[in-house]
Amino acid sequence: MPYRRYNSRRKPRRLGGFALAWHLAWAGAVLAAAGILVGLGRLAPGTELAALAVGAVPALVGAGLALLDARPARVIAILVWTLAGAVACQMTGGTLGPLAAWCLAPLAAAAAFRRSELLSLGAAGAVAAAALASVGTLLMPLPSPSPALAPWFSLLSLSTVAIGLGAGLVSLQGHARFEGRRRDAAEQALREVLDNQPQLLMSVYPGGRILEAFGQAPGEASAHGLFGRNLSELVSPDDRLAVEEALQRAVQDGSAEAAFIPAHDPDGWCVLSLRRMSDIRLVGAVRDARAQKARETELDQARASAESQNAGKSRFLANMSHELRTPLNAIMGFSDIMRQRLFGPMSDRYVEYAELVHESGAHLLELINDILDMSKIEAERFELARETFDARDAISAVLRLMRGQADRAGVTLRGVLPTEPLDADADRRALKQIALNLVSNALKFTPQTGTVTVTVQGAGDVLEIVVADTGVGIAVQDLERLGRPFEQAGDAGQKANGAGLGLSLVRAFARLHGGDMAIESALGEGTTVTVRMPVLRPAALSAPAPTAAPAAPPAPAPPVSANRP
Repeated sequence: MPYRRYNSRRKPRRLGGFALAWHLAWAGAVLAAAGILVGLGRLAPGTELAALAVGAVPALVGAGLALLDARPARVIAILVWTLAGAVACQMTGGTLGPLAAWCLAPLAAAAAFRRSELLSLGAAGAVAAAALASVGTLLMPLPSPSPALAPWFSLLSLSTVAIGLGAGLVSLQGHARFEGRRRDAAEQALREVLDNQPQLLMSVYPGGRILEAFGQAPGEASAHGLFGRNLSELVSPDDRLAVEEALQRAVQDGSAEAAFIPAHDPDGWCVLSLRRMSDIRLVGAVRDARAQKARETELDQARASAESQNAGKSRFLANMSHELRTPLNAIMGFSDIMRQRLFGPMSDRYVEYAELVHESGAHLLELINDILDMSKIEAERFELARETFDARDAISAVLRLMRGQADRAGVTLRGVLPTEPLDADADRRALKQIALNLVSNALKFTPQTGTVTVTVQGAGDVLEIVVADTGVGIAVQDLERLGRPFEQAGDAGQKANGAGLGLSLVRAFARLHGGDMAIESALGEGTTVTVRMPVLRPAALSAPAPTAAPAAPPAPAPPVSANRP
């Protein structure tokens, strides 16, 4: 369809400009006529002059309102014209007088404002002015101008109304054409944008029939050729059911999305997004998602590779841990024999060295055990050895084991345990490991004269272990990292005491039991670590509130790993 280019960016002319000129011209014509008649001696002060003044007043008022260029101002101006036309007509003999044509002034003013929606108001004003003048003619005697002035008044009223109404209608028509061209240009520009955008935009019936289409259609030379076709024709046979289901979901839920392979391109990939416009019409967008599909494939491959590498790392650490245990056990065994002088006397210096070797071996064995446990957990090969036992016994054993370390560090270790049993269905060694790691960590970060409190309580079926210390606390940026393997907090000296596996093991063991770990801390205000696990049996559901009790005196216990960040 041929189309004449039109600059849609052209700024539209101000509508109030023509209306202002029209009103000033009307006022000028009336005042000029009055001046000429007065100068010729044919018009004296009286009713006739007042009638002309009334005819000039709405022109002056309308000129001021036209400057506002607002709908309320235009409406007021037309109402003023209605009243002034009726009054001027009444003052010169009513509808039979020479100024009767001024009853049409409201319609001329409406046309001068170049607003088609005001024409009905102007016509109503003209009818109202004529009706008022007619009623006045029938109900009361009205003054009539002198026979010498009647032709001049008639000529003035007819010329002003005719010229004003004609000029207004012509200007209104020109403005309407201007607005029409501007709308056509805007529509053309919008269609050009829609036709050249990279997606396929369309409106369709719920059954899939295409009503309109714009943009780039998959495998089609032009989207305009899709009119009347069905959306399923663009989709490979295997994906047509998914597209039909998406159409149904869009009708029911308001929106839907489906991915499909184009019928013309087996290696392509498109995504269809649908939204409901009405009960019988949907709007849809089809975009080429080939790059997105390739990116998702790359991400899946990268994730699979990372998981494979992580699993390989876990297997390597597990194998190395097993391989290191054999020589380490020999080192610890022989150093223990040497420090006990089982095969004869030795100097104190050699005994001291043997003691250091044995302690270092024990520390290394604990680290290897932690690494082995973490590797098994990451490889999902760690199996809990569940049994029923009193959770208080496991925590008490940890308190006895850590009593000596607390005394050497000058830290008070307190245990707050309930008086009634807490029967738990859990892995005893894992529970001990949780408490041991938390207490060991708290002692490491608590200075002398500080306090570490271990609280054990039951809430429903949840066993809660809370270890609180009055230590240095943990910075906010470190809190976000703690709980991940090999992550540590504190200064270099504190980090040197562990490998960063303690808290990660605590969290892992808690999650294996269906629970989790939470850390609350601030620098200089101590740290509180809470572990909650749903492991309590029904017999422990009514356990009373815990009461403070000192930890039991230390007693021999098998070595258990106590390292954590």
